[in-house]
Amino acid sequence: MPYYSDEIVEEVRTRTDIVDVISQYVNLQKKGSQYFGLCPFHNEKTGSFSVSPGKQMYYCFGCGAGGNVYSFLMAYNNMTFKEAIEELAPKCGVTLPQREMTYQEKRQADRRSRLFEINKEAAGYYYKMLRSPEGQKAMDYFTGRELSAETMHKFGLGCTSKYSDSLYKYLRSKGYEDEILKDCGLITIDEKRGGHDKFWNRAMFPIFDANGKVVAFGGRVMGDGEPKYLNSPETEIFNKSRTLFGLYFARKTRREQFILCEGYMDVISLHQAGFDNAVASLGTALTEGHAGMLKRYVKDVYLSYDSDGAGQKAALRAIPILKNAGISCRIINMSPYKDPDEFIKALGAEEYEKRIQNAENSFIYQIRMLEKNYDLTDPEKKSDFQKEVARMIVLEFPTQLERENYTESVAARFNIPKDALAKYIIELGQSGITSKNKAQAKETRSNKPKPKDDGMKMSQRLLLTWLVEENGIYAKIKDFVGPDDFEDGVYKTVATEVFDCLNNSRPVDTAKLVDMFMEDEERKTVAALFNTTVGELTDNTDLSKALKETLLRIKKNSLELAQKNGADLKSLVDGKKQLQRIERAGFIL
Repeated sequence: MPYYSDEIVEEVRTRTDIVDVISQYVNLQKKGSQYFGLCPFHNEKTGSFSVSPGKQMYYCFGCGAGGNVYSFLMAYNNMTFKEAIEELAPKCGVTLPQREMTYQEKRQADRRSRLFEINKEAAGYYYKMLRSPEGQKAMDYFTGRELSAETMHKFGLGCTSKYSDSLYKYLRSKGYEDEILKDCGLITIDEKRGGHDKFWNRAMFPIFDANGKVVAFGGRVMGDGEPKYLNSPETEIFNKSRTLFGLYFARKTRREQFILCEGYMDVISLHQAGFDNAVASLGTALTEGHAGMLKRYVKDVYLSYDSDGAGQKAALRAIPILKNAGISCRIINMSPYKDPDEFIKALGAEEYEKRIQNAENSFIYQIRMLEKNYDLTDPEKKSDFQKEVARMIVLEFPTQLERENYTESVAARFNIPKDALAKYIIELGQSGITSKNKAQAKETRSNKPKPKDDGMKMSQRLLLTWLVEENGIYAKIKDFVGPDDFEDGVYKTVATEVFDCLNNSRPVDTAKLVDMFMEDEERKTVAALFNTTVGELTDNTDLSKALKETLLRIKKNSLELAQKNGADLKSLVDGKKQLQRIERAGFIL
């Protein structure tokens, strides 16, 4: 059962304007009766994300994300349904009923909250351990890295005991059972050994989500053990591909860009030096999920990866991911030092600021890295390098203006004959390399092949959209099509509610229908049911024709399924009669 009553859920939702909420996260522009912007759930350059004040729903025509205001907060901020209600209620003036949760409710109904509690308890335990005599070794490590007490406090740094079950015993003393502890990412429950810690004899770095909740930890071994760095495994509250170390602090920066690093200490050292916009991707390769998180806060990212070969490869992998997310990218030169931490300690914050100001254009960086692969004293290899540069310019930049600008810059920077480079770029463009690349990219971006019945689903979605948006359609179609003609599952459930509302002259509350379903995919489907269009219908004649064709498709499909499923003869005869009536009818709108 939901923690809050249906009445409370509805009151909060109806008092909340979805446009006001979403505009806090997405730049929306009004077009007609709807608002549009860039979808926050997938990478796009043209706004296909729509918000409807009338329906109190959002829907992306690109990726299919959709739902009501609760769905948005759940998807965008990784909230539960209960958390979304509690986020909105104070803002719309609804006082939520207060009651003490029972032990059974706490154990079963709010599992995520308990996982957050466990991580918070662990963070406090590690924090105190560092500042105890037992934590002296880790404290020496942190002070040896020149971290101040203020910085250690800000990032909640701590350490584990040298014993492998100390946290387990502590959490058990706080009332947490093995059943929940085995899934928190900090404890391993073994039949032979019992419960023991996944982290021990390590300096500990709490990992916060964007809202400041501890969701995981990273640990640096004290001594020569392996692995040197260890992260929490993924849990119900921790997704490595969507979590950035330092984001909770960096999102408050006044700087216009983020600095993306590789390690915990790089981020912490930069923050201590005044660069409060530094984040890191938890020692893992940058993912599209990370890029999506970055895009929510900034348009520009400066890479401050290690200057060694591994760091250069990581930068080359990250650049296209950031670009595909619509993020402008530049590279900070750490040479002659390996990473930001070493650089700051050796040359200081002022010199690092100069490196930021002189950060290299990401495309020029890619060309410079490419150059290392060719022996430019060999005319053949030199020609191969220059041809590859031309190909990269053609594939990367769609407009003539961009190509000319980069041709001029690259030719000067890498000693390539400008006119010859420009001519070869034109030849490549004329050969169709650009269109081929676009076709391949489109194929790569496309989703799974649409199922064969997608056309029928489209017809059913279209009819439901029209029933909600077009006054008078219900009266004309109610004798021909009903909820039983819709596909089982979400389609039929929603159709039943819509037909019931219209039959009883009640307005259809589309946003309320979303809350009938708790699964994310089902909520997306409901949003799609009320956001379907078919080309440009210029007048009522077009609409009348399209409506009749839609009804025929739905009814024929329904009749075929009934026959396939062994319906009785009378039902099949009645169905065929209805189909004939639709064919003879004139739907004048």
